[in-house]
Amino acid sequence: MLWYNPTLDQDMPRWVYASWAIGLFLYQTFDAVDGTQARRTRQSGPLGELFDHGVDACNTVLEVLLFAAATNLGQSWNTILTLFGATLTFYVQTWDEYYTQTLTLGIISGPVEGILTLCIVYAFTAVKGGGSFWQQSMLQTMGIKEHSIIPDYIHDLRFNEWFMVYGGFVLVFNTLQSTLNVMKARREQGKDVYAPLFGLLPYFVTWIFVPLYLYLQPVILHYHLIPFTFYVGLINAYSVGLIIIAHLTKSPTFPMYNVLTVPLGLAVADSMGPIIGLWPSVLGFGTYQIAFVFLCMGLAIGVYGSFVYDIITTICDYLDIWCLTIKYPYNEKDELKKSK
Repeated sequence: MLWYNPTLDQDMPRWVYASWAIGLFLYQTFDAVDGTQARRTRQSGPLGELFDHGVDACNTVLEVLLFAAATNLGQSWNTILTLFGATLTFYVQTWDEYYTQTLTLGIISGPVEGILTLCIVYAFTAVKGGGSFWQQSMLQTMGIKEHSIIPDYIHDLRFNEWFMVYGGFVLVFNTLQSTLNVMKARREQGKDVYAPLFGLLPYFVTWIFVPLYLYLQPVILHYHLIPFTFYVGLINAYSVGLIIIAHLTKSPTFPMYNVLTVPLGLAVADSMGPIIGLWPSVLGFGTYQIAFVFLCMGLAIGVYGSFVYDIITTICDYLDIWCLTIKYPYNEKDELKKSK
């Protein structure tokens, strides 16, 4: 993608889209069977759950970029809206799991229907020869003519914009469903049903900063959106990781603080200074802002990477296991001897 379509709005060779479809399908398949394999070999545990969620969280931001490149969304607000929907879904479902102790997926879930939809989009794009196909008006392409009962703006909506409408409905439905799940669980426990809603604040605080920063710094939105997307995606991955740790350790305190949000908030304040006339911008509106975004992406990789390393080594040392290989293979005969 970075070689053929760094601006997210160019057609690429067919094999690129086909490789995405095949790769994502294999990813979904292995993601579905890894838990079964772990239970079969008696190796399931907290590290596996954390590892699974961590990989999924990182893959979320990658798929946002691939989808944007496949449908030629470009470096635009549409790509940011796609990122918002994908990360909110992941955050809310993890928040739901923390309070209900059960991972609940919506009727149209990201790991199943969502990924299959993306596989179909990538494969169809390969057949059509490029993402420019999705730039056409869907209704016109389907042969539906203009009519007085169909507003022009609806008739002219492109395929990729209809994808976003569909995603918006799914997002609202799944978010409401998770919220109701949490409130129901709290009600059954005899606890405050509204207190958990504060757990959504870290996400929405971040997403107040994101559009504000991009509005104030259009050079990032239109020319350097990929590193910024990675940065925002890792903010979400880190938040989700903290929630999973709190869930696994049965922590009574929901993690509300994410250090990776701090630079973004400071950047917004820095950019607003000249506009409100209270202080000059330190970073300005050009080269230093670009350097800042790449620095934030590097910081996010470092913080999240060190977090993952620390958690993996801590769990492995405590449970006396290895991360990617089986240290003590399960042997049914040996287990029977021990039980006797």
